[in-house]
Amino acid sequence: MMLIKVRRATALDGDRLKLEFSDDTVGEHDLGFILGEHGPLLEPLKDPAYFRRVFVENGVPTWPNGYDWDPIALHDVMQAAGELRPVGDAAE
Repeated sequence: MMLIKVRRATALDGDRLKLEFSDDTVGEHDLGFILGEHGPLLEPLKDPAYFRRVFVENGVPTWPNGYDWDPIALHDVMQAAGELRPVGDAAE
């Protein structure tokens, strides 16, 4: 069993992230649902400038306030939604 980590996370327009995973897949995922959620860690992410400050720490997409996302769960959701493709695929 391979431990899935995020290699790269890039914020895109519209509350979307482009993520490259350690299993050599890449895809885009919409995190727009955050706009309807509330909480001290989520509120800053509603600001597009802050959302773009995403970085990868120890294989996990993270923001400066400590909010992070489980890379395995994110990979599973993206895979089920058909959002992943091989790195280097022509669609990239």
